[in-house]
Amino acid sequence: MKSDQTYPKTEKLKSRKLIDKLFSEGRSVSKFPLRLVYLQTELPEDTIVQVAVSVSKRNFKKAVDRNRIKRLIREAYRLNKDKIKPHLETPHAFMFLYTSKEITDFHTLEKSMKKLLKKFREEAL
Repeated sequence: MKSDQTYPKTEKLKSRKLIDKLFSEGRSVSKFPLRLVYLQTELPEDTIVQVAVSVSKRNFKKAVDRNRIKRLIREAYRLNKDKIKPHLETPHAFMFLYTSKEITDFHTLEKSMKKLLKKFREEAL
């Protein structure tokens, strides 16, 4: 059985309204260097989760650095989303925020992502 390890366009959170709502009404869990802000919401079609990634411009002046970190976070999520997707009964919006001031390697980020998703599952579901 092959798990779903794709990151299709339907899973990307792009709605400005939903992102604003996420920050005003959402709850969060943290596991350094990541923070997950989540909100149970209505999503289009049969999408169960939509994800966005953010890296602070204040901490990383160069777009190259921000984009690299975002790419690593998306990859870590893509490889580990099967740990939460089966447990979600209702649609959720996720925003991953990078809280560190230094660039970390993928291995550390992925370990943190696994712990963060586990923490989310324990607290929110």
